[in-house]
Amino acid sequence: MKNEERNYNRRYANEYNIFRSIFYMCFLYGVVFPFIYFFYDCEITGRENLPKWNKRDKYIFTANHVSIFDPFMVPMASQKLTAFMAKKELFEKTEKFSWLIKRLGAFAVDRTKPEIATFKTVRDIFTTSWSLGVFPQGGTRPYGKLEDIKKGFVVIAKNAKADIIPIAIGGFTGYPQLKPFKKQKVRLHVCKPISYKLPADEVVYRWCEEISQHAEYENCVPAPSSVENKETATV
Repeated sequence: MKNEERNYNRRYANEYNIFRSIFYMCFLYGVVFPFIYFFYDCEITGRENLPKWNKRDKYIFTANHVSIFDPFMVPMASQKLTAFMAKKELFEKTEKFSWLIKRLGAFAVDRTKPEIATFKTVRDIFTTSWSLGVFPQGGTRPYGKLEDIKKGFVVIAKNAKADIIPIAIGGFTGYPQLKPFKKQKVRLHVCKPISYKLPADEVVYRWCEEISQHAEYENCVPAPSSVENKETATV
């Protein structure tokens, strides 16, 4: 009888150990960062918005999703070990990057329905030195418009009692082209944290506002009544 393929929707705290951390950092600094800096003119701003860390703090890094490089650009900006949520299809044997995705600490999620395993994995990650990474847009959408944002990241943030730190990826115009060789300018901006205690619609709207401002995206998400009331009160 063949062994069943592991379901990577559930990962445990002991998987985010010193050996995985070393592999993660070696891969980023030895492979990914040199590649990105060779092909892109990468400007990083807003690191002063990163809070001073202590063991009790929990933060979820959430970026707009423009390319397959995003899971590496986020830790470039945050300088934090980050375990990303990824669609379960990426963990299938037929997926050419599945081996690497698993080794870098990502865990699988079913986009159609939330799973208890997801919340348990997030809980375990937050007991380690790693942070959580989520792309609220779901798949890659490099067309400069914020719409149909998945609210799952807010549910996870509230369940984990973790504030949300948006990271805006701006200026990305495509994958590297060798002929003619020319560096593309990419901007990464670390935004101010958004409290998980805010109403869900307001968290989504504030996230979209931060991303649209610093990545020059169009925000198609309407302001919720809680935000409109606040703005009216200040007039």
